[in-house]
Amino acid sequence: MTRFVNRDCSLEELERDRWSAPSDGETRVVATVRELRRKPIGGLTVEDMRLLIRQDVGLAYLLPLAMEVLRVNPLAEGDMYEGDLLAAVLTRSAEVWNESPELGREVRLIISELAGVPRALKPEVEEFLAL
Repeated sequence: MTRFVNRDCSLEELERDRWSAPSDGETRVVATVRELRRKPIGGLTVEDMRLLIRQDVGLAYLLPLAMEVLRVNPLAEGDMYEGDLLAAVLTRSAEVWNESPELGREVRLIISELAGVPRALKPEVEEFLAL
């Protein structure tokens, strides 16, 4: 998945999918996801990517972007804990990795080069490696 993506575009623009207006019972997570889908992807923070990836939103665009971050800092941290972006990436379904085997190989390489896996990440790493 090494294609040029205009980072000035939002997920809504890239996916050509505008979500409907918010509903009264919308959760804070859904409201945040809705807002982040309108933000240019080049301006997304580690926390923004972590949240969107955990919700399986925009994976075709966000996983390669997250990999750019993880190549430099495998334990990049959003608002949760050290390595929370990697945890979000690792916990995507096997189907995601079947569709993007090159990204899966890169994730395996990043994991293999980690000097020590933080305790909080061990279950996710083990489950990913078992795929």
